[in-house]
Amino acid sequence: MIVVLMGVCGCGKSTIGNTLSEKMNWKFLDADDFHPQCNKDKMQKGISLTDEDRFPWLMSLHSFLRETAGGGDNVILACSALKKAYRGILANGTTDKRETKAETELEVLFVHLHGSAETIGRRLQQRQGHFMSPELLQSQLATLEPPGAGEYFISIDVDRDLNAIATDIIKHLVNITQPQD
Repeated sequence: MIVVLMGVCGCGKSTIGNTLSEKMNWKFLDADDFHPQCNKDKMQKGISLTDEDRFPWLMSLHSFLRETAGGGDNVILACSALKKAYRGILANGTTDKRETKAETELEVLFVHLHGSAETIGRRLQQRQGHFMSPELLQSQLATLEPPGAGEYFISIDVDRDLNAIATDIIKHLVNITQPQD
């Protein structure tokens, strides 16, 4: 199974992903590690990435997920996946579901991590050693297209304790991965 923790910078994707990985013994990947240096440099300077910056990065993530899932591993990926088109690339290898080929389509559960701008902004101010400039939060909030009809997702409020968040996600994953009697 592939789970993508998605949301704006500072919503806790990496922290929650690491926690879930430890508790569930699933592989954890951070999409930020796959960005080319030119993307990281732009974000560090407070410059928003364009779709042209993101599409090759998202395609490489899709390929990596396809390889990993093909090997039978359960994977948790932290990735902003702010737009429906980005989520389409991650799951299908294309932005157009009609062009999807069976061999490229993946079953991906998107976990939309969301919270108040105040909470997320506070977390960004406390974060150290990350290339993402806190000034990009408003840009990401404006870009965000929350998942909706036709997408496989759950929404999780991050304005609470990390353990409660992880527990909610694990309960959901257990419900969908356990055979029903």
